[in-house]
Amino acid sequence: MAIAPIPPRRVWLEIDLAVLTANYRRIAAAVAPAEVMAVLKANAYGLGARPIAAALVRAGVARFGVAEPYEALALADLGRPVQILGSVLPEELPALVGAGIVLPATDLPTARAIDAEGRRQRRRAAVHFKVDTGMGRLGIPAAEAAATIREAARLPNILAEGIYSHFPVAYRAGEEYTQRQMDVFLALLDALAAEGLSFPLRHMANSDAINNFPRATRPPFNLVRTGINLHGSFDTEGRRALQLEPVLALKTRLTAVRRLPAGAGIGYGLTCRLARDTTVGTISAGYADGLPLALSNRGYVLVRNVPCPVLGRLSMDYTTIALDQAPDAVVGDEATCLGGTGTLAVSVEDWAHLKGTHPYEIICSFGSRVERRHLNAPA
Repeated sequence: MAIAPIPPRRVWLEIDLAVLTANYRRIAAAVAPAEVMAVLKANAYGLGARPIAAALVRAGVARFGVAEPYEALALADLGRPVQILGSVLPEELPALVGAGIVLPATDLPTARAIDAEGRRQRRRAAVHFKVDTGMGRLGIPAAEAAATIREAARLPNILAEGIYSHFPVAYRAGEEYTQRQMDVFLALLDALAAEGLSFPLRHMANSDAINNFPRATRPPFNLVRTGINLHGSFDTEGRRALQLEPVLALKTRLTAVRRLPAGAGIGYGLTCRLARDTTVGTISAGYADGLPLALSNRGYVLVRNVPCPVLGRLSMDYTTIALDQAPDAVVGDEATCLGGTGTLAVSVEDWAHLKGTHPYEIICSFGSRVERRHLNAPA
């Protein structure tokens, strides 16, 4: 007996790689002559690092940034430098040095550990010194940075390729805190240069700074880091200086269409009671797939390009919607939960506003059973 084919997934995420590479090119043009590091941490925010990285290589991206070793090693064969932006642990160094991953030096003990592993493998390890100018999370405190970097840069198996820092509030245009961070960083560069220490790569700008602080994209800065802007998303507080397009669409299908009477209760907690006889649909996506619970009784999805309000509380696997505006809808019809075109399109930022969160959380929240479909890969 022939084995039946596996049915398609009920919920899928479409990632348009042609739009993503167009976004990359707009960013690259805006910051030129600085180069662009594409930040693909957390599996490119859950969208699939490998196909996205391959598309960006074809588009000419300079390098990749990630958070931890498994992410770095998965991209090491694509012909671009791969850089860990956060921290490294001693037991991770043998594999990372061996693969030529660019490493962060966040303190002197880490720099010495990298040097020791480089000596063991008889190779120099490329390092970027991470300076804490006000993020308060990782890095050499700015007041200690000159002395620490001076000593670390002398280690024979370290190639001091770069120096960088990070902004916590660059989404606030004109924020004095961000300006002071740049002042501190540039003063450090000057102090080190006076001692003969310079770095081929110097970077602070993240996606927010690219939009709000052009100063961070101009000399002596010569590299920028962008993640969420590649997806056409922005911080909900920041400016949108770049004309970028969304790359995402989250879709599912109608699995039920029923006519329910006035007074019928909908969903857990019975938070919705129908005011009149209503055509009700059920779609095969819920909060386990990334739909915010805050859509309950508030949001809508698109069926046949018509907005269909959410009825009641979202479930883990299903969401109930009103179909009175799409009376011809049938089981199997496609429902667009996120994305779409025109004024009715549902954006990542829309969901972030509704949920009271940041667009990054929305993009990272799509569940493991959601199929990632990468469309329009460049040839």
